[in-house]
Amino acid sequence: MTVSGFWAKVHKWLALLMAVQILFWFASGLFFAWFPIERVRSEHAKVELAAPPVPLDEAAAGLARLRGAGLAGAETVEVRRLLGRPVALLKPHGGRPVLYDLADARRLSPIPMNVAAQVAEADHSGNLRAARVSRVTEETTEYRGLLPAWRVDFEDGEGRAIYVAADTGQVTARRSTLWRTYDFLWGLHIMDWRGHEDFNSWLLIVATLLSLVMIIAGIVLLPSRLGVTGWLRRRRALRSHPGGSRGP
Repeated sequence: MTVSGFWAKVHKWLALLMAVQILFWFASGLFFAWFPIERVRSEHAKVELAAPPVPLDEAAAGLARLRGAGLAGAETVEVRRLLGRPVALLKPHGGRPVLYDLADARRLSPIPMNVAAQVAEADHSGNLRAARVSRVTEETTEYRGLLPAWRVDFEDGEGRAIYVAADTGQVTARRSTLWRTYDFLWGLHIMDWRGHEDFNSWLLIVATLLSLVMIIAGIVLLPSRLGVTGWLRRRRALRSHPGGSRGP
């Protein structure tokens, strides 16, 4: 077998073996380039108005109420607003965060369903109301944030779902039909069809190496396919037999 024949067989069989995955790579890559990541993350549907800061004197008075209620402290304390009310999120070392109302030292977490719906509605631009609210207690390919959480669905024509962490009352994820399509194609792209996360798998490494060999084989064959090899062969033949017939 000639060198050209060897590379031709390598190129042919690797092309047959890798054709479907290469199609997935190109199709998914085109999709990723076509849609801006900001739209995939539903950032265009997010309310951009920031909540007014909590004044220091109000925060200090609220934290004093928590101390008076018997709370000793926490590793971190975050003061912010929840639906307009000043709240404090206390995160103990190694424990779950706990949300308190600074106005009356009342514990708020885990937040109830109706509060989660209000948080999601305030996060979503427009005047849409929540269509469904469901509790999430396990990770899925769609959501890997804080648990437990509330999933708030909207009927906005884009399959929008906003996830609100039950312990913190914060929006932790925004999903849509576009995001789910993106995530599905990402799983095909990195060859992690179940978790859609692992892009360091041996399967992906082997597939990439085989594709690289296929491309190298194609480059080796390119001069032959373009007729350059035959032209060079004829040139060498003419030089070795300068007096030979060149035809009519």
